[in-house]
This record gives sequence, structure tokens and C-alpha cells, in this order.
Amino acid sequence: MSAARNAVLVAGSANLDFVVRASHVPRPGETVLGRGFVTAPGGKGANQAVACARAGGADTRMLLALGDDAFAQPIEQSLRDAGVRAHVVRSAALPTGTAFICIGDDAENAITVAPGANAALTEADLPPLDGVAWLLLQLETPLDVVAGYARAARAAGAKVALNAAPAQALPAELLAQVDLLIVNEGELAALAGDRGGIAAAAAALDVPCVAVTLGARGCLVRDGAKCHLQPAFAVAALDTTAAGDTFCGVLVAALAGGAALPEALRRACAASALACTRLGAQPSIPTRGEVDAFLRQAPPAAPQLLAELADHCGLAPDSPARRIVPA
Repeated sequence: MSAARNAVLVAGSANLDFVVRASHVPRPGETVLGRGFVTAPGGKGANQAVACARAGGADTRMLLALGDDAFAQPIEQSLRDAGVRAHVVRSAALPTGTAFICIGDDAENAITVAPGANAALTEADLPPLDGVAWLLLQLETPLDVVAGYARAARAAGAKVALNAAPAQALPAELLAQVDLLIVNEGELAALAGDRGGIAAAAAALDVPCVAVTLGARGCLVRDGAKCHLQPAFAVAALDTTAAGDTFCGVLVAALAGGAALPEALRRACAASALACTRLGAQPSIPTRGEVDAFLRQAPPAAPQLLAELADHCGLAPDSPARRIVPA
């Protein structure tokens, strides 16, 4: 009898973040005085792995590359503390990846990434996929390696989720291996172009399921011919740095744990909202208990918010998604 598939393997980037707060993100050529500085583990891959592990319900593993330096230690410790089983590729030639982040008082940010050891991952580094239900990928590691991981996962019977960030054009060969594509509006435009609306652009992509995160508006998911809408949860945002990564990790964890798509979407949006209320990338990611408590207190989505979200996505007035108010 084959082992049950309930694990999530995240293969991707890990960085040490250098974060400064300022009144606003500097414009080109502008110098701004900051008023607070911290370092914290980050990187899209590691953030998503931590979010997946804290969400509960799925055995979470991660493939990552780190340098042989002091910056690697806090990243490894954060993964251990979250319960992630890490498979580390150690690079003697490249330093641990770093990210330099400025956060303004409006909670917006500007990020510059120095990939370092993240570029050292190869197709041969992918660990065994025994028990893996989902492979979660991003685009902060070499694109040909990402495509190789996706092919290997499909061949092993695992599903592939791709967070197509940072935004870039993708080969059709890679998209053909993807079961769930997660993008924001800018990333969707980079892949589908101007299609006259978000719903139409999502439908134009030859991927079984496309999730489009829409910031403070919420999220649209096109699952086959159906659309699901989840209005955002209202919070006082402090730092949006890891909100998208939190969404990705929690969504995939919920799906791996057997949740139906609407419930997985609701949990992912709630966790993402909570992450916006805290500083830092991985320090901001909530636990399963915190998400449960938040959802118990959250009011049902107002019909007006659902209608506004549907209008923003370009859904027709008779779309069934307009008539479904998430529980």
C-alpha cells in the first residue's frame, strides 16, 4: 500500500531581510531618514514554507540553498521553530540571499533582493517526493530549475502550485505542469496581457486553477469554468511584506489537508490579513489558532463588498459568483 499523500514540499528562495521603517518609500534619487531597523528571516520560498507549517494540517518540507555564512543561521532556526523539515543545499561560493526592504507609514514597501545562494539550486537537488501531495514553487530561483521541479512533481503524482512572482513571462512548458497558479494583478498582466478584466485574463491562462490576489479588495479564483470570490478582511495594515506569501502557504496547506477550495481561500485571506497587522516577514505569519480565532470573530462578507469585488474583476452581472456570499 502506498503512503498517504498529505505533505507539502516548498522549493524556493530564502533570504535574510534587512528592514528599515521610514515615513515613505524613497523616490528615485531621494534619501529618506529611517527610524527603525531590524533583520528577520524572509525570502518568498521560506516565507511560504513557514506559513504552510503554521497553518497546520500538512507535513511541511522545504528545499533551499544557503551560503556558508552567519546569515544562514537565523533562516534555519526560523524554519525549525515553525516545524518545517528543511533540506539545505550549502553553497561555499555564494552568500546567503539577502533582501533590503523599506516600509513606509502607509504599509507599502520597496524591496531589492540579492539572490546569492538561491541561484545555486539545481534540478538534481530535489529531494524524494514520497508522500508529497503538493509542490509549491516561486520565481526567485532559476527558471529552468523551477520548470524541472514541476516536471518531476507531476511525474511523481504530486500537484504543482506556482506563485509566479516576481512577475515575468513564463514558457508554456512550465504552465502546462501547473495545477494552481497564484498571481497578483501585475503578475497576471505579465502572463495574460490586457484581456478586458481580471476574470477574463484568468480564464485566458491554460491552467486548471488560477488564484488572483487583489490586495485590500480580496481575491478571485477561477477553478475550471467557475469563479470564486473572497472579499478581503478589514484590518489596520502595518506591513504588507509577507501578505502574499502567507496567502500562498496557507492556501496550499489547506488544500493538502483536504479543505474545499472556498474554505481554503477564506483561511488564506484571513491569514494574509493578519500578517499585514505585524512587522516583518516570517515574524508576521499567524498560526492556525490565531486564524481560527480571527475567523470566529469576523463578520460575514457584506453583499456590497462582494459586488464591488465582482465589478473590479469584470464579472458579468449574471455571474453566479456575485450571488455567493462567503460564510
